[in-house]
Amino acid sequence: MSFWPCPHIRNQRFCSQPSCQRERRRRWKRQKRRTDPDYCDNQARAQRAWRERHRDYWREYRRRHPQYTERNRQQQRLRNARRRGRDSVIAKRNVSAASGPEFSGTYLLTPIAAEPIAESNAWTVTITTLSRGSASLG
Repeated sequence: MSFWPCPHIRNQRFCSQPSCQRERRRRWKRQKRRTDPDYCDNQARAQRAWRERHRDYWREYRRRHPQYTERNRQQQRLRNARRRGRDSVIAKRNVSAASGPEFSGTYLLTPIAAEPIAESNAWTVTITTLSRGSASLG
């Protein structure tokens, strides 16, 4: 969509329509996050504070929007399938739980990375049970 720039504003790139102004602000914020660590830190702190004040926001949103929840589940299944195709490991929640009375053994220990899911550094570790039948340490 083209517009007629105001002759009084040198290098005008956006019109005064609300959609153009939203795009202008969106671009400014993205650039600011990339180049200004103080701005980025302030935004992160503000988001964290908001989440603290609205702890149930997403739980309520998902309850009120079941179609969103279902679509998200379907999208996650697709992402997981693509990752499995790349021989990636999807972490399970109970990875540290012992699978039986004997926990000793040799394990491959890999860090959980936020992005991308890929096996990077891995350690081979040996875990030995020191005592049996005692109360759990956790």
